[in-house]
Amino acid sequence: MVALKTLYKVELVKGRVEKQVMREIEIQTHLRHPHILQLLTYFHDNKRIYLVLEFAARGELYKELKRQPNERFNEHLSAKYTYQVADALEYCHKNNVIHRDIKPENLLLTYNGDIKLADFGWSVHAPSNKRDTLCGTLDYLPPEMVMGQSYDIYVDHWCLGILCYEFLTGQPPFLSGSTQETYAKIRAINIQWPEQIKPGAKDLISKVTFMLYV
Repeated sequence: MVALKTLYKVELVKGRVEKQVMREIEIQTHLRHPHILQLLTYFHDNKRIYLVLEFAARGELYKELKRQPNERFNEHLSAKYTYQVADALEYCHKNNVIHRDIKPENLLLTYNGDIKLADFGWSVHAPSNKRDTLCGTLDYLPPEMVMGQSYDIYVDHWCLGILCYEFLTGQPPFLSGSTQETYAKIRAINIQWPEQIKPGAKDLISKVTFMLYV
């Protein structure tokens, strides 16, 4: 069984994301890892592009998170999912790919409950040069992007730590009422540590995410 993702060419042109989609296809076609959603093939007609993808039976991890008691995962599941995403990212980085949009909505679950990293729409192949494009999801943006600085693979490390925090608490650490307030919290690395984040998890998140900024 496979999944079929349909993209309408007129919408891609309107959004000026044609090159972004072609880059996504090129990158994801060449990635082969147990925790990365496989792009099997693609084809197109006059109006649409069709992506034939590996099927992830249980869908978005975000929806699974929202179904949990208090809308957060326990430590066991948080550790499992964080490890599997880290494993996928290590493979990406060894192949000079930066994902740049790690978040629960871009993670899928197989029938057996394993992670599949998906949606490489913001990914880039960057073997040496640093990047400077502002992209990704507001609550997961690293300080470099917020401050308009260049960055490298460590933006994915930042997102991994934010992801682990959201697994354990149900929301990202810099969630605010406005974009500017979120930016300010990210620049200051203004983070609160609720009691459900135990010392071991706090140490992991701090080392993965914040070590470069202190």
